Order: sequence, then C-alpha cells, then structure tokens
Amino acid sequence: MAPFDWWSNGSSHRGTPVVVKMENPNWKMVDLEDEFLLQDSQPRGGGRGRGKNAKQLTWVLLLKAHKAAGCLASIASAMLTLAAVVRRRVAAGKTDVDAVTSADRVYENQTLKSRFYTCIKVFLWLSVLLLMFEMSAFFKGWHFGSGNLQLEYLNFTQLAVRDLFDWIYRRWVFIRAEYLAPPLQFMANACIVLFMIQSLDRLLLCLGCFWIKFKQIKPVLKQAAEDVESGYGYFPMVLIQIPMCNEKEVYQQSIGAVCNLDWPKSNMLIQVLDDSDDPVTSLLIKEEVHKWQQEGANIVYRHRVIRDGYKAGNLKSAMNCSYVKEYEFVTIFDADFQPEPDFLKRTVPHFQDNEELGLVQARWSFVNKDENLLTRLQNINLAFHFEVEQQVNGVYLNFFGFNGTAGVWRIKALEESGGWLERTTVEDMDIAVRAHLHGWKFIFLNDVECQFVSTVPACSHQI
Repeated sequence: MAPFDWWSNGSSHRGTPVVVKMENPNWKMVDLEDEFLLQDSQPRGGGRGRGKNAKQLTWVLLLKAHKAAGCLASIASAMLTLAAVVRRRVAAGKTDVDAVTSADRVYENQTLKSRFYTCIKVFLWLSVLLLMFEMSAFFKGWHFGSGNLQLEYLNFTQLAVRDLFDWIYRRWVFIRAEYLAPPLQFMANACIVLFMIQSLDRLLLCLGCFWIKFKQIKPVLKQAAEDVESGYGYFPMVLIQIPMCNEKEVYQQSIGAVCNLDWPKSNMLIQVLDDSDDPVTSLLIKEEVHKWQQEGANIVYRHRVIRDGYKAGNLKSAMNCSYVKEYEFVTIFDADFQPEPDFLKRTVPHFQDNEELGLVQARWSFVNKDENLLTRLQNINLAFHFEVEQQVNGVYLNFFGFNGTAGVWRIKALEESGGWLERTTVEDMDIAVRAHLHGWKFIFLNDVECQFVSTVPACSHQI
C-alpha cells in the first residue's frame, strides 16, 4: 500500500506520477492555492487533477518539514558547540595565586569555578521563571496599561483577589514599580551621562587630530637618532616574537616578512612562538623556520605543549628564556602582520637618548581593506582608532593602549611593570596601563605602517 493512499480512500493510483525536484524548494502556499483554483476551473477526468495536487501539497509540506528540521538540528549543534567552548574556557580560567602552593591553587580554582557555575545557574533559572511568569500574564491579557494594574489600585488592603495568580502577579507589578523601576531609571540616566561624556571625549579627540594635522605635529628624532638614520651604526640587540596558534593561512608571509627585516643578523633574534594544537600546522611552521635557518636567518622555533595563559602565557614563557637578557628591546608581530623591511630602522632610533620611553607603536595598514563590506567597515573603525585616538593620546598624554602587535617594547619597561600576566585576555592593555603607572612614556608613529591581513568569515565574501 502506498504511503499516501489515505488521501484517495484506498483507491488504486491512476494517471502520471508526480516528481518533485529540489531545484526550487521554497514554494509558497499562495502559489499552490492559485494552482488549485486554476485546475478546479478546468474539466477534470475522474478526479485526476485533485489527486495530483494533493500529492504535490503533501510532498511540499514534507520538504518544508525536512528543511525546518535541518535548521533546528543545525541550531542545536551550534548551541552545543558554543556551550562546549564556554565550558572549556571557564574550566581553563586562571587566577593570580602565584604566591600560594599548588594544592591551595587547585582548591581555590575549584572553589571559584563552583561559585561561578552556581551564580550562572541561579541567574538562568530565575530568568526562565520570570519569563514563564510574564508569558502567562501576557496570555491573560495583562499589561502595564490595564486598569486593574495601575499603581493606585495595587493597595493590598483594598484589592479583591480573584485567584492565586492574580494575587502574585499584582504584587510582582507593585515590586517592579516601587523597587526595581527607580534603580533601573537611575542606571539609564547614568548611561545617558556616560554617553554624553564619551561624545565630548570623541569631539575633543577630533579637534586634537585636526590641530595635529594643521600644525603637522609628529614625534621627532633627536640629533643622534637622526644621524643613525643617515647611516651611523646604532643597532641595539632586538628580540622579535611572532606568537601564533593554528595560523595555517598566514604563517609563511609573516615569517618571511620578519626574516627580511633590514637589521644586522647578529643583533636580531626571531622567536616563532607556536601554540598550535594541530600537528600538521605545527609541522608546517617548523619546516618554514628550518628553511629560513638554512638561508642564514637567526630564527628559532618554540612550541608549548600546555597552553597556559594563551597569548600572554606564550609571551611570558618566551621571555623566561636565558638568552633574552642579552637583548634590550622586543618587537611583537602577530601571525597576520607583515612589516616592511625598514620597520626597525624607523622605530628603534626613537629609544636612543630617551631613557623614559618604554613603547613605540606603529600604525596598521590593511592589505585587503577593499575585499568586501566587512573589511571596509573594519578599516573605517580601526582607522579612527589609529588616526584619532592613539595619535592624539600619544602626542598630548604620552599614553595609549598597546595594540598587542606592531610595537617595540623596552624589555626593562616590561620587567619593571611586572611582565605579561595571564589574568586577562586583553594582556596588551593590561601591560600598557601598568607600564604607564610606572612612569614609562609611549610614542605612536602614525607614518610608520605595518601591513595587516584582515581575516573575516568565509560567508562575508558573498557580501
């Protein structure tokens, strides 16, 4: 018996079978209704038109159901993946407990994790409970504009309660109006004030940028440093670090660009700090390093088995090497950055005869800024960050946030500021604030650019 014989009341199938192709499964029910009307207006022979349309409708509904089930399955899979990622990130969280023993550290971490998960569970259950409560009230037709929910009618002594739900919901509305609304209104007003302050800050930054452009203000080298750029030999020991993790697409370009820097090989050491957990990627990066070693580059490969602290932990581990004490400056390039050959010659001379200078930050330039809409928006956003925020703060405050890459640090400044800490994932801003509090000055070079390959999701190429 055919699976859809219920429609024809068990009668045998007659006529041409219907084949539904998946070329355009997004049919509309309105189109099907129009087709029914057209076929009903035509003469039928033995009900053949009716059976054919019924099978078409059944197949379309099944295809729609299959598509909806596929969407639900993909959403469920994405949610499970997100939950697994969040669980791994929380489980790998660390605290600053370096002064205690390992046993105390494990105990404290477990305690913090237990409290954290408890707070999340309580918040989620409370949110679900309140959501169900509000949905029930919505289906009962209650809202804040209802006459029986006005605040003057919420007096407990004069209220005629019809059932338990009405009694609970009226008191919940009273609590919201008397105790929750005032602090929420205060927070909203505070957000408005903060927005006005931020807008004023942006206005002052734009005026400062205009004044810098009008007066052509920029960091100037001292006389000795200018002589260095003219050809004199000030070439201090510079350590270059390239932290990366599973950077299969860009590792060759970044390593090649750094190895081609115009700096004496004996005064420069390149550290490729590989945190990849993919054995194939690690092998490719190691082979690339070995290739440049054979070509004469002073480059080493470091791979961590345990990724404690992510990028901050990777940089901290590299700075603990014994040979680092031989170097005076450290330059950091992320795996998607490709510096120009004269990068060090345009940044390092600013440190000469300027013992208070701790950081020289260069600007980013985008290789693929016109690739699609996302890269263009990213270029606009970060161009304002470099052109306005960092340039103005660097000229007038001698402080700005380190961008995490394309910058040269004085190693002494890092050591006096406490070095890299794994307590946060924004280790660049963390070390910049601590260095500034220790009295170190920063310089931003708007005219020194480091090429950056903007990475976007694959779907954005269709924009």
